[in-house]
Order: sequence, then C-alpha cells, then structure tokens
Amino acid sequence: MNETLPQSAPQPGAAVVGTQGPVLIIGAGLIGGSIGLALRRAGVDVYLRDASPTAMALGESLGAGRVWQEGLPAPSLVLVATPPDVTAEVVLGALREFPTAFVFDVSSVKNAVVHEVVAEDGAMASRYCSVHPMAGKEVNGVGAATADLFAGRPWVVVAHETTRPDAVLAARTLGTDLGAFMLTLDADEHDRAVALVSHVPQLVSSLMAGLLVTAPPAALELAGGGLRDVTRIAASDPRLWNAILAGNETAVREILVELQRNLQALIAGLSPEGPREPGNPYGNLEEIVLPTRPCEPSETSARTAWNSPAVGAINTVLVRGNEGVGRIPGKHGDAASKYGVVAVLVPDEPGFLGGLFNDVGSAGINVEDFRLEHSLGQARGLAYLYVTPASVEPLMEHLAQQGWSLAEV
Repeated sequence: MNETLPQSAPQPGAAVVGTQGPVLIIGAGLIGGSIGLALRRAGVDVYLRDASPTAMALGESLGAGRVWQEGLPAPSLVLVATPPDVTAEVVLGALREFPTAFVFDVSSVKNAVVHEVVAEDGAMASRYCSVHPMAGKEVNGVGAATADLFAGRPWVVVAHETTRPDAVLAARTLGTDLGAFMLTLDADEHDRAVALVSHVPQLVSSLMAGLLVTAPPAALELAGGGLRDVTRIAASDPRLWNAILAGNETAVREILVELQRNLQALIAGLSPEGPREPGNPYGNLEEIVLPTRPCEPSETSARTAWNSPAVGAINTVLVRGNEGVGRIPGKHGDAASKYGVVAVLVPDEPGFLGGLFNDVGSAGINVEDFRLEHSLGQARGLAYLYVTPASVEPLMEHLAQQGWSLAEV
C-alpha cells in the first residue's frame, strides 16, 4: 500500500515551513494525526507508526502520512505521541533506533517522562526535547484529527539540562510551522501550570457530572447551557485521563487541596450557625456542621435568607471568579477581550446553520466565538454569535433584514 503513495508535495497556498523531513510520528491518534496532516499539507514527508494497524491505515487514508516500514529513508525527527505512561519508554527506544534524529514527545505531563529519559542516558538524551501542544478535543483518535488543531494555541517547549540548542530550535520551528505560539517552561513549571488550567478542571467537570448519575429525571429535564458548559469535558476518555492524572499526581493534589479550602470556606459561610468574624465573610471553618438530612426552610429563614451573612460569602466567591475569568488570555494569547453576543433562533434542519454563517459573512463581520444551544423538546436551537461590542447592532440589523429571528440575551 505504501509504494503507491506519492512523495509529499505542498498543497496550493500552503505556507513554507522550516521543519525538515522525513518525520516519523509514533502514535497515530488525535495529536499525532493532526501534526501529520499539517506537515503533509506543507509538503513534509511523514511516516506513521502505531501499535494499532487500523489506526495507521486510517491515518494514511486521511492523508496524515505513510505507514512506516523498513527500508524507508531514516527520519530526521521522531515525534512520540503515545499515552504518558509509556512515553518515556518509547522515547528511549526511538533515541536508540534512530541515532541521528531529534526525538520529541507531546505528553501532557513532563516531570516523570523527562526525568526517566535523562536518567537512562543523559548523553543520548541531548537529542531529546519535550513539547506540549495545548490543544485537543473531547474525542480522541486519528479520525478526529485536523490540520489546524494547533493554530493560535500555546506550544510549550520543555528542554532539560543536556538538550542541544539545535534540538530546542527544531522543537520551536515545528510549533511555529503548525501555527502555534511559543512558551518555554521547565518540567516543574509545566506540570504545575497544566494541573491548574487542564488537569484539575477535568476532575471538577467529572465530579460535577458524576452528581448527575443519581439525579432525579425531573432535575435533568431542566438542564441548560450552564450545566453543559461545566460538564462538557467530562465526556473525555477515562483511560487517557487516568494516565495523565496519575503522572501529575503531586501538582494535581496541591491544586485540589486549595480548591478544598475554598469549598470549605464557602460551606462555612453558608452555615446559619457559623460565627463570622469581622473581615471574614466565609465564617469559622472550625465550626462547620453539615446537615444529615435535607434542609427544611422555615418561614423565618425564608424571610431572612437574602439578609443573611451568607450573601457576603457568596459574593466573595463570585467576584473572585469574575477576576479569574478576566485573566484568561484571549485568542492567540492576547489579553482577554469582552465580546458582545447576538442570539439567533436556528431551526434544527439541514442547511440553516450554514445559511446563518453565510449571512454573517455577507455583513463583513468577524465572529470571534460561537456556541449552539439546543431547545429542549423543540426543533430549533439558539446560536450565540460572539462579536466585538461595536459589531452587535450592525449584525442584529443585518440578520433581521435577512429574515432571522433574534432572541434577547
């Protein structure tokens, strides 16, 4: 099958890249397949190797590379895109098998992997540099791969004490070729950072979704966009996340302990018996008493609920949350932006969503973000278009002229 595939040639309009092939990708999944698609589009020769013949064949059929076989020209770069619990072993094998190639891994945990590789052979590891493309989806597998997965996303370069400068340059060049922007961290900094922005959010989403397992059906009928936003990543592959979280257990635990303190403080603030000290809206953590049965609000508690000191505890959490959200970078790593929202009623029928985007495009307005919310029991949904504040009124007028029904936000 491999012999019939032509050598790579840049697709029309493809950007010129600095990465020199051939590139061997070990692990034909979402990340490996997406890198392969992007490099093949730019004309770089790519080989695929995977424990699953089916994954390799699918990756080849999608255009992510050619299935690796003996006798092909040796790769100049090997990219390891395997689960983190086997990454170090595969990296070491690649360093031995291809003694002139740079070897990179894309594991989402670094300390354990980097330390194992360097401890095995520091001299050989001089050709090794770890990277982490901060991109992904809730679904895995090469079938979900896209060539633009890394565009505008962070590409973290994690070198170690023996990494050669030309290996670091090659790692940065690859990320730039994929459209990502560069960050440089050491292994400890990386693992602490991803525990905060990726690993613990996954656990929080899963914990919240876990409460739904025993929730009354009537409660689930009320589910809307807020619940879906919080639980979206809870649909991720448990097998992959087991390996990721176990590999970063120390940093994850530190963030969970801090989160636990905040939750305990909020619970104390919501306790009617909890004494509250001046300047401490959360109350006294030492006197938290959790109810053993559902609360039964009295007439008095109903009257005084909104005058309760609990309001201060709630407000503290919400305001601090606003501050935290404001620190999340916007697109391409720029400062966070505040967008206006235009909500459009869209029939749940083929062609309408595409027609909406065509009409938005004809207005000459750029959509910065998009969210679709289905209406329960109705054959329609709400499309939320996020645009610059100055574009809200012109877009609403244009869409109304095109016959679209708008909803209040």
